[in-house]
Amino acid sequence: MCGIAGFTQYKKDVSDVSGLLDQMGTAIQHRGPDAAGVFIDERVAMVHRRLSIIDLSESGAQPMYSPSGRYVTVYNGEIYNFQSLRKQLQDDGLTFRGTSDTEVLIALYERHGAECLDLLNGMFALAIWDTQDQVLFLARDRLGKKPLYFYQKDQRFLFASEIKSILCAEDIDRTVRSDAVQDYFFYQYVPDPKTIFKYIHKLPPGYWMRIDRDGSVQQQYWDVSFAKTHTGSRDQIEEELVELLDDSVSARMISDVPLGAFLSGGVDSSAVVGLMARNSDTPVTTCAIGFNNEKFDEVTYAANVARQFETRHHELTVQENVEANLVSIATYFDEPFADPSFVPTFYVSKLARTMVTVALAGDGGDENFAGYSKYLDDQRENRLRKWVPGAIPQAVAGGLSRMLADNPVSQLRRGSSLLNSLSGSPSRGFFLSNSFFRRHIWERLITGQFASEVSGYDSSAVTQDYYAKADTDDHLSKLLYTDIKSYLPGDILVKVDRMSMANSLETRAPILDYRVVEFAATLPSEMKIHNGEGKSVLKTSLEGFLTNDTLYRKKMGFSVPLASWLRNEIASVAERYLLAENNGLSNFFSVSEIRGLWMEHQSGKRDYSQELWSLLVFEIWWQQYIA
Repeated sequence: MCGIAGFTQYKKDVSDVSGLLDQMGTAIQHRGPDAAGVFIDERVAMVHRRLSIIDLSESGAQPMYSPSGRYVTVYNGEIYNFQSLRKQLQDDGLTFRGTSDTEVLIALYERHGAECLDLLNGMFALAIWDTQDQVLFLARDRLGKKPLYFYQKDQRFLFASEIKSILCAEDIDRTVRSDAVQDYFFYQYVPDPKTIFKYIHKLPPGYWMRIDRDGSVQQQYWDVSFAKTHTGSRDQIEEELVELLDDSVSARMISDVPLGAFLSGGVDSSAVVGLMARNSDTPVTTCAIGFNNEKFDEVTYAANVARQFETRHHELTVQENVEANLVSIATYFDEPFADPSFVPTFYVSKLARTMVTVALAGDGGDENFAGYSKYLDDQRENRLRKWVPGAIPQAVAGGLSRMLADNPVSQLRRGSSLLNSLSGSPSRGFFLSNSFFRRHIWERLITGQFASEVSGYDSSAVTQDYYAKADTDDHLSKLLYTDIKSYLPGDILVKVDRMSMANSLETRAPILDYRVVEFAATLPSEMKIHNGEGKSVLKTSLEGFLTNDTLYRKKMGFSVPLASWLRNEIASVAERYLLAENNGLSNFFSVSEIRGLWMEHQSGKRDYSQELWSLLVFEIWWQQYIA
């Protein structure tokens, strides 16, 4: 795993830029602490920070040239099928200097151009410079496991693995994008291709980009399709699924450095650990994170799985040190990011890095096989919606919803969400049920120029656009497509990448092998949710391999005791950031209303933990990157 950065400026010579290039590389040194390399041409400059995983020798160093010398690349990621691709190239007469996947990648690009992306199974963000035609080529893996940002304004173009590297350059326009601010508060993250900055963008997953003297162009090279349905029997499907998962896990165990796994004790991480144990001659190293709160603590379940597969198991409890480290951890994201599970993800990555350099994780099972409870909840809501079409006018539903929204009784608060959901389309209902900032609180807080700027903008458009784009009429499949295209790359994969890379740890996700994603998309929805059980086919395929307690216990999720934290562990830092009179939040919201939320939450009469947490993380970001 590595970090990459660079820039081009076609109207000027960029050859005398070593100082800026060094700064950009240093900003992402945590992604690659082992080595650094630069490439400088008249029209482009690129830097690479290396975390050595495969081919630890100098032959794996970057930037790396193609066999002819025409192309040069800096690349972040791992190509899991590089050995078979390498053999094909050798059979065609090509010789290699070393054993790295980078050398295979650049040779493939020289032969096939952008079409080489279709051959790759891996996670990657890459930049390739054509020294002959003076063209810069960028690409990002199918699911968006590895990040790639770019800045484009005034005939300047910069790219990097993280925004902080781009911000090293002088005169970067840091204008904050108003619609992205609203998106952040409703989604907890800024969805692709936006960032919080107006002129910095994310290259979407499954896309490539070319930049030359005439400008830039983007093209999608992969998308997941739900149009076809698997015709095999359930037994055949289960057998094929297990074989595919086993191959995905074994492919991700190729490493020249110590390798382990994250283990929560849930279905996905337990399956990965079990398959690792099956494919390893030595005990697997596993790491788990716990809390001093039984409602959120899964270490007992993780320990049971560790005993079953005889792993070298390690545990860490997240305690009082959260407040002392919260600000430094949050700023690794470079833009507001409010999924609170980034805190335990940081600590489990830190724990793992004391023993290994690569860790496998169970990410992707919920999005592929409908494991989140929200999918089951939505199915129930959608059935109700069909029974009462138009029976609840939106204005009436809105009024009743507001009456129930702040009720101390949780069931009545859920009733408020249900009323909102039933009054809209299925896609808008999904957005409303899963928004992290309640609409009536949003309207209570926003003020001034910001309120005017977002008055005509609806953040649900992100959800509704993906829902409409899915090539299926099946409602659950449309929801899964929506999350695979938005929540997965925007939240889950960002969280894991930043928190692991903050600790110079590479993470790999076998269940997000694109072959698994494409296979899961062919399975009927009734195989994913069956008799009220999510991930049905995945669980039944693993019966006998994992215990029933692991497979069928109630899902906990990887979360934190947020309401309690805001009243206790992080109360002082939260109050300091949230209630300052001239803080960054005051540019968007009423500070007196924020104070009101804070006092009501501290009294224990209301739970505004999600809204307060989102506001806190935004202010932490503002102080670090704007103030």
